[in-house]
Amino acid sequence: MDFTFSDEQRMFQETAQTLLGDTCAPEHLRQLLASGNPREDSRWNAIVETGLTLVLLPEEAGGIGLSEIDFLAIAEAAGYAALPEPLVESAGVAAPLLAAAGAGADVLADPTATIAIQHPINPFVADADTAAAIILVDGTDIHLVRREDVTLTRQESIDPFRRLFRVDWTPKAETKISSDPALLQDALDRAALFAAAQGLGLAQRCVNLAVDYAKERTQFGKPIGSYQAIKHHLATAQVKIEFARPVVQAAAADFANRDAQSRARISSAKFMALEAADVAARTAVQVHGGMGYTWEVDVHFFLKRTLGLTYTWGDPAFHRNRVAERMFTQPLGPDQTFAREVKNA
Repeated sequence: MDFTFSDEQRMFQETAQTLLGDTCAPEHLRQLLASGNPREDSRWNAIVETGLTLVLLPEEAGGIGLSEIDFLAIAEAAGYAALPEPLVESAGVAAPLLAAAGAGADVLADPTATIAIQHPINPFVADADTAAAIILVDGTDIHLVRREDVTLTRQESIDPFRRLFRVDWTPKAETKISSDPALLQDALDRAALFAAAQGLGLAQRCVNLAVDYAKERTQFGKPIGSYQAIKHHLATAQVKIEFARPVVQAAAADFANRDAQSRARISSAKFMALEAADVAARTAVQVHGGMGYTWEVDVHFFLKRTLGLTYTWGDPAFHRNRVAERMFTQPLGPDQTFAREVKNA
């Protein structure tokens, strides 16, 4: 399978990387953290102006009408920058759900508005305090509720830029938009896929930060990056990234099939990419001599985001179980007899 990006996909990738590189550097994150504000409006407006929030919306809903693999590079760039604004979950998960349900036209018509989303797999709702509306679930029913019609209670998060809330609300007939379970399944799969893409970005940023530090920090008169032990740790982290990348791309390419195999690929992508990010973050901390555990060192931002994403939209055990279910409970083709032999061994 050819995963080479098209010219249009490369354009989105370069646009996202350049924009977030200019507006979401670690010094910008520190300023936002010091201000106590949930997001930086000028950065969000710049994101909106580039059209990144419209990629997955169909043309009839005012969007660009592209696919999940087109959004992949945007999510990776968001991870690389540890973007505080909810671009991925709003534009990549919530907006496509509303479009598929044929609901929320007024919210979708405002490109600056964000949409928060609740899902049974997550205990709390991220970024509900800045959302124009929140997708909420009551049993099998899906509702779209305005933020002013709910009560939000802030919850502690390991990542201060991933703002979590308990949402108290009263379901009403007029807020119900669907009872189709496929919408929630698609939302979970998109969210897990784009979390995997963010994981790739986080992992690469951690390796890059560690490499830069290893070039500058000297010990016994030489840069620490010249020592074999440091090289081996960084090489191991980079290999993890390169092994995870095609798995994530294959999952994106297969998303439209919406079957057991495509879901297993998404789950495999989620835990492999976040595992790569975890290895890269811990390696970067070690290369920094343990200082990465403090907010004074940039790698700390990416470590925290990695830990947060690892346990949202399905923890590693959940996704490993989905892969196992595909391997051992679905009908096997002639090229999959090895899995059957492993099970029966």
